Amino acid sequence: MAGPLTGKAGAVSQTELEMLAAVAVLLIATAYLAVAEVGLTRLNRSRSEQLAEGGHRSGRALHRLVNDPQSFLTPVRFLSVLCQLVQATLVGIVGDRLFGLTGLIVAVAIDVLVVFLLGESVPKTWAFLNPERAALLTARPISVFVRLAPARMAARALISLTNAVVPGKGLERGPFLTEEELLAIAQRGVEEGVIEADERQLIESIIEFGDTLVREVMVPRPDMVTVDASFRVADVMEVVLLNGYSRLPVRGEDIDDVVGLVYAKDLMRAERDGLEHERVGTLLRTPHLVPETKRVPELLREMQREKFHMAIVVDEYGGTAGLVTLEDLIEELVGEIVDEFDVEDPLIEPLPGGSLRAHARTALDEVNDLLHAGLPEGDWDSIGGLLYHELGRVPTEGESVDVDGWRLTAQRVQGRRIGRVQVDPLAPSSTGEAPEASEDGAGDPAGEEGGPGAGDAAGEEGGPGAGGPDGGNGAPAVPSADAEEHDDPRTNPAAIPVVEAPGPTAPPPSPPSRPRSSPSPSPSSSSDAPDAPPPPSGATAGRSSPAHRETPGA
Repeated sequence: MAGPLTGKAGAVSQTELEMLAAVAVLLIATAYLAVAEVGLTRLNRSRSEQLAEGGHRSGRALHRLVNDPQSFLTPVRFLSVLCQLVQATLVGIVGDRLFGLTGLIVAVAIDVLVVFLLGESVPKTWAFLNPERAALLTARPISVFVRLAPARMAARALISLTNAVVPGKGLERGPFLTEEELLAIAQRGVEEGVIEADERQLIESIIEFGDTLVREVMVPRPDMVTVDASFRVADVMEVVLLNGYSRLPVRGEDIDDVVGLVYAKDLMRAERDGLEHERVGTLLRTPHLVPETKRVPELLREMQREKFHMAIVVDEYGGTAGLVTLEDLIEELVGEIVDEFDVEDPLIEPLPGGSLRAHARTALDEVNDLLHAGLPEGDWDSIGGLLYHELGRVPTEGESVDVDGWRLTAQRVQGRRIGRVQVDPLAPSSTGEAPEASEDGAGDPAGEEGGPGAGDAAGEEGGPGAGGPDGGNGAPAVPSADAEEHDDPRTNPAAIPVVEAPGPTAPPPSPPSRPRSSPSPSPSSSSDAPDAPPPPSGATAGRSSPAHRETPGA
């Protein structure tokens, strides 16, 4: 039999040797569990599936654990804590027996350093650098351990205890990665050159796409181009030719009574068959109606499943709120789509001094992103809606309001609608005086003839013969090239990208003559506007392309 070992401080008994051996075993177990925790949590599901399909002997067990992290995380962490506490207790007992109180203090101090280095830091760092090897090394033993009845019972009991202590029901599953963390990872990928900036922007668009409502992307009611069901085929065909539309809503008594849709290909077929004098009501197709609170991804899947490209958006009272096309939904992902028929008109114009001029329908979050501003969000979706909210009434031309360090000025007010909004930063010592006019005449709310701010009031958003919003000639305003280079848009307008959006198509000098047996009423853009020949070019559809413009015959 082995006798007690004699040291400087006294004899080491067999019991103390066994305690020291247990301490070593527990330290190894702690390190092994640390490797398992990091390796199994860092390995992604796709890689674990590849290892399982590749026939690796630990692949199946690894795939099961990675697919269900809740099955092993609690037992592994509990066992790791248990090993650390038991070995720390044994170290304290041995130190106290051999060296008294001083030995106890020294033994605990040394044990803390050893456990931190050999039980936590070193194994976890190695597993972090080699997650696949760590996961394969520990998958099978951990899989056997978590299948044991005591381990499962202990895991359930601990989870129930945690949920009882923490207010609420606790988290049964995840989320293990939030949207903000995913965007941060994508941004880091751009900085390290792993992905392109455009790819990061597409990731952000996809994430935001899931939370977007139909009312945020639809063509609003005042911008819809509709025709009356009593109009002749020839008259409606002229509206199609003048505007380049392939589909038009057809109204009954008023715009809230949309009775159907008419397709350009049906009109062309009717003209070819000599039916140009027939009522367009004979060619109607059933409209698809969707609520304005419907989520865009759901509508996109519905359009794909039922194979339609246009839907009429209705509000909670059953009235027509607007219309939405498949192109509007796709633009939320890939950005503005401009075809060869669109007249490009800048939706957002950067101005000197960190200012910008935007269409009143421009999304507020887009303005905030471009200016790095914090303009408040609420029940309104656009910069024009914010201006309405702050004023509490219909603004007059040139009227402004200060919001969170920015001055919003209404420009091109037509009746009750705001055409453009200029956003100017306020100086720290601003006294609330009106901003001075900028070099390009942006500060002239009257839009005098010849200035860049001038425009045909009848041609903005729905008037017949719509002209360019930036002077009546369709030419977008060009930001000053003398701005000082800097990343801050307050000092460098070039830092704000110009977002292009097509404007309305002006009618030709004389519409094509068509044989008519008798006079007939000219189609109007909506029931809210008076009927007047010739057929109007119509208000455009707002977001990126005319309301419902698609290739004729599509």
